[in-house]
Amino acid sequence: MSILTILLNIFLPPISVALKKGAGKDLTINIILTFLGYLPGIVHAFYTTSKK
Repeated sequence: MSILTILLNIFLPPISVALKKGAGKDLTINIILTFLGYLPGIVHAFYTTSKK
């Protein structure tokens, strides 16, 4: 995982997920989690970008 990915995961979780997975189910889930609480969005972004 690159430094850029880590920084995007922390500061802009939906952007990070969109770059890794594209516009789809994971991006929608991440946007909802980020709006409900910033920390769940970050956790989901790390989970999504770290799995292959």
